Order: sequence, then structure tokens, then C-alpha cells
Amino acid sequence: MELEQLRQLDVIARYGTLQAAADDLHLSQSALSRSLKRLEDDLGKKLFDRTKNSMSINAAGRLALEHAQAILAEERRLRDDFDALAKRERTVRVASVAPAPTWRLSSLILEQNPTEILEPDIVSPKEAVARLINGACDFAVTAEAPRLPVIRSSVFMHEDLYANVPKGHVLYERDELTFAELDGLTFLVYGGIGFWHEVHERMLPFAQFVTQPDRTIFLQQVRTSNLLTFTTNAPENTSRHESRRAIPITDPEAHATFMLCMRDDAPERVKTLFELATAEA
Repeated sequence: MELEQLRQLDVIARYGTLQAAADDLHLSQSALSRSLKRLEDDLGKKLFDRTKNSMSINAAGRLALEHAQAILAEERRLRDDFDALAKRERTVRVASVAPAPTWRLSSLILEQNPTEILEPDIVSPKEAVARLINGACDFAVTAEAPRLPVIRSSVFMHEDLYANVPKGHVLYERDELTFAELDGLTFLVYGGIGFWHEVHERMLPFAQFVTQPDRTIFLQQVRTSNLLTFTTNAPENTSRHESRRAIPITDPEAHATFMLCMRDDAPERVKTLFELATAEA
């Protein structure tokens, strides 16, 4: 008995005729008829009552069909579970305090390992470290090195914050700015910037923020809005536009150094990726 015979039994029972089932299975009617006969011989029972112009499933056929469907369902679950396992083994889970490090990490890893799947999540610094410790992620990206003996960290990238100023704005011709000069103004900001939200709120207590959670819509609004926005010098950052000028912010808080972190007992695959990523820092 073969799985393919059980699949054929299921299709024959569903269509009610050998010809329709054969068409669905892309077989000749005679080939399907021979396969069904081999199954009946193996089980020692006829599964269908046949007349000259029709066939109908009988009690033995219904019993065989019930078991066949259960076996086929288990086979599908087995394949789905193995597919999920293969995906997990190719997935790199990253808990990061900002999006730019995940963009860079994805570029570095996929360039060398195109079959890897990067699964990033933007979280708070506390959550990033917690996920790394409990094994919920492979890497954490933080704005400072966690002082824990079980975690290995290395400088991964630097990112500098800029005011993204539209043409015609009073600040457009400036070569540099400070947070104090920007405080009290209104900004359009992307909702997924993580760590930088805390910087904005702390350094610009009197500013107004219009937050857009959808990045695609945010980028469209950057092109059309007269509101100030923020951008950074991360190469993958696409929030700059020809209608705007990126002006550096000189305060120390506008400069971030991100650390890539992993557990000391990480699998060898993760350690290899860590060495690959940090070698480019």
C-alpha cells in the first residue's frame, strides 16, 4: 500500500467516477483503474460497487476512505511541521531598539547567506535584553552594551540624527542645528523608530509630533508635507527627498552607537553570523 493510492482513493470518492478522478490526478483512466485494483487486492475487499455505467463506494470503501483521510492528514501535518522546522533553522530573530541596525544586519547576512530569513522586531532596550536572555531572539541590538556575563556584545554601527527640513522653511539654509533650536516646532515622525522616539521626547519636550505608523504612507507624506521630519545617515534610510535638506543635529544625544549582542552559548550558526556582521563594523 502506498500513500499515492490513498490519495487516489480520496479523489475517486470525491468525484464519483474514475474518469473525473483521473483527469484531476493527470492520469489515464486505465492507469488509475489498475492502481485501485492493486489497493483492493492488498486490502482483500472491493471498495466500490460497479455496474456497467457507474460505481459507488461501499461499506469497505467508506472504512478505507476514513482511514486514508486520517493518514493523509497526518502526512500533511508531518510535512507542515518539517517545513516549519526548516524555516526556524533559517530564521534569524533580532530584537532591536531601532530600525536602521536591522536594515544593515539584513543586508550583511543575506549578502553572504541568501537563504537566511531575518525576523526583526523593534522593542525597548529592556525588552531587547530580556528576549536575548530567555532565548526569544538570536541577536539583540542595543544603544549600550548590556553588563551581563552571559552576553557578548560588539560595536555594530553608528547612526547620526538629522533634521529633515523642507524647502522654504526658515531653517532650510542652516548648516547645523541643536535640539534647543528645534524645540517647540511640529514634526512628522514615523512610528517605528524605537530608540529615537525616546530621544525626541526627552530633548524636545515642547515639540509637537504627528506620528505615522505606516512607513509607506510616512515616506509619501515626507514628499508632500511641509512639516519638519527627522532622518539619519544610515545608508538604507529612504526618508530623504530632493525637496528637503538633511541638516545635522550637533547635540551628543543625536549620535548613537549600536551594539550587536548575542548569548555566549549561542549556536555555532549564530556565532558565525555574529562574526560576519561585526567584522564589517
